[in-house]
Amino acid sequence: MNMTDPIADMLTRVRNGVRAKLSKVDVPASKLKIEIARILKQEGYVSSVKLIDREPQRIVRIFLKYGPSMERAITNLQRVSRPGCRIYCSKHEIPRVLGGMGINILSTSRGVMTGKEAARNGVGGEILCNVW
Repeated sequence: MNMTDPIADMLTRVRNGVRAKLSKVDVPASKLKIEIARILKQEGYVSSVKLIDREPQRIVRIFLKYGPSMERAITNLQRVSRPGCRIYCSKHEIPRVLGGMGINILSTSRGVMTGKEAARNGVGGEILCNVW
């Protein structure tokens, strides 16, 4: 089956896994999904990310993170730019998520990075998603 928005599918799998309190979520791999998962690990929203080579397609296994009383590290994930309505921002217009409590992930000319990194590097780009 052909999927029109694989990034939204990845975010939905992670969101559903967190709400169901699963320990891990498997997502079909792509370069962009691997980078998004790497940023989620780097920012402390997931505990680890593993790339599994399987036929016919590789899989990104995302190990979800919880607190000592099973509090979620990820409250929500929101897809911003969609295939039908792309959302771009310049380096001066990068929005803050929940007043700085969350992050946004941008696809820039220098690769996939958080909004803070993009502002620090002086680049804008397509806002892929917000995480808090």
